[in-house]
Amino acid sequence: MMTYDRNPNTPIANLAIGKIIEVDGSHIVAELDSDIQELSRIFGGETYPIGQFGSIVKIHFGRHIIYGYVGRLRMKSEYEKEMGVTPPTSSDSRIIEADLFGEGEWTLNTELTSPKWELHFERGVSTFPLPQQTLYLTPLSELRFIYGHGKGATINIGEHVGSGGTPCYADMNELLGKHTAILGSTGAGKSGAVAAILHSLLERGSKMDNLMPRIIILDPHNEYGAAFPEHKRLSTEEGSLFLPYWLLNLQETISLVIGKTEFVATSQSNIVKVALLKARTTAATEIGIDATKLTVDSPTPYCLDEFKEAIGEQRPSGKNKKEQEPFNSVINKLEVLQRDARVGFLMSPWDSTSDPFPNVISQFIGDGEPVRIVDLSGVPNEVAGVTSATIARTLFNFKLWQTSEERESDPTLLVCEEAHRYVPNRGEAQYEAAQEAIRRIAKEGRKYGLGLILVSQRPSEVEATVLSQCNTWIVLRITNDTDREHVRSILPDSLTGLTKVLSGLRRQEAIFTGQAAMLPSRILIRSLEREQLPRSHDIDFDKGWQTEPMTSEKISEIATRWRLQQKPTVE
Repeated sequence: MMTYDRNPNTPIANLAIGKIIEVDGSHIVAELDSDIQELSRIFGGETYPIGQFGSIVKIHFGRHIIYGYVGRLRMKSEYEKEMGVTPPTSSDSRIIEADLFGEGEWTLNTELTSPKWELHFERGVSTFPLPQQTLYLTPLSELRFIYGHGKGATINIGEHVGSGGTPCYADMNELLGKHTAILGSTGAGKSGAVAAILHSLLERGSKMDNLMPRIIILDPHNEYGAAFPEHKRLSTEEGSLFLPYWLLNLQETISLVIGKTEFVATSQSNIVKVALLKARTTAATEIGIDATKLTVDSPTPYCLDEFKEAIGEQRPSGKNKKEQEPFNSVINKLEVLQRDARVGFLMSPWDSTSDPFPNVISQFIGDGEPVRIVDLSGVPNEVAGVTSATIARTLFNFKLWQTSEERESDPTLLVCEEAHRYVPNRGEAQYEAAQEAIRRIAKEGRKYGLGLILVSQRPSEVEATVLSQCNTWIVLRITNDTDREHVRSILPDSLTGLTKVLSGLRRQEAIFTGQAAMLPSRILIRSLEREQLPRSHDIDFDKGWQTEPMTSEKISEIATRWRLQQKPTVE
């Protein structure tokens, strides 16, 4: 709140910078005053830059104040050439262009013990300025009202650039419940942005005794464990990730046992379907489940020997090798997978007595640490898609079968790093199941209390259907032209000026827009302590080359870890 004695609706002459010469819908063009020599003004001990991308200017219209984003600053001669007018040869006037985004009005709250001025700000413009009206810079104290004070369910994720350190708050429910995309080139600070958001969520939880976040991270590079030392680690190498083969549905099972390079004949798929249903129903009887209510996709444990036997029962009686080949192919692939130590987390045999299904789910949901990190760095590429698909689908289906009350008391956030790997805009067979699972979360997850954060360095390679379901975007530096154009197509037309600076953003600097943003703006993501950051920092070549080269013994040690698929305990 303002405690000014003066009426803040009154224009401040020292912040006037020019006159409007054109109004085109929400786009305005103003000519800077000729007496402005330096592109800055000083007011109240603060320096205000003029013409910075993303800075906010305003126009007084009676008691209304109309606000706009600065998107361009250029010479008037260039503007006149564009309009088909021949400019005077000596003209050195400058033009500032802005896009209108909101309006407000100051009112004096007399109900308080000490009356104070309050700004009632709203997005959208109902009153448009006129040519020859004066354009003003916006005081920092006024910007704090526009950007919001973090009331309600909000988290602080950084500060607004050029606002004198005004905190940037994100609406927590909009950020998580309606999905968010974090985009940026390698080294722009994506992982740091994700960590900053998650730490802000955890800090909010630490201030509230009854706030217990449920966060699951799909981590393909094993980098987030360092940022959250108290997390629950689910790893294939350590055996802490229990993702059995029987959890896979029909589509995922076909992808696993038939493979992506073979021709998936209808007959071969039918062999798997018939055998899978037979194996599930046989095992269901042993653990007291009504087999008549099962489907081929029911997550019911079964024995691989029963599965193989069910395949064998479908073999034709003749000795024609061509007729036998589909059956041999499936069984051979199963046996190869059983011998492959890399996929042991998938092929671990069932004990034929207990029902481990609740334990599988409780890895991801239930009592325990608020952050659960699924380390996928040791998962072979050929099953990476199936693995991520199974996790995503399991989370979604668990939410699907909850009651409304159970969903409301158990919202869950899924963070999908390197999203272009799991939901690419190409029809790669090994990721078909993952695409379907994450696509469904993107489309329907918010109804069931399952939020999604997609993180990618190549937004143009992420499936458009999934990306379009994100209602909030945090866009860091993007150097690739194709990716910038893709981002520009996502953002509203009034923010195209902000996208022009994407290639020049500093590390940790981003464009924050969408439903979780109080106001679309250019922000600086909050800084974290080194121990709060993911292990994704760049290798220092200068420092590294000042050490002695590896000895033969050290090389042998690493080679052994590689051969036995054993990662070091401490990296």
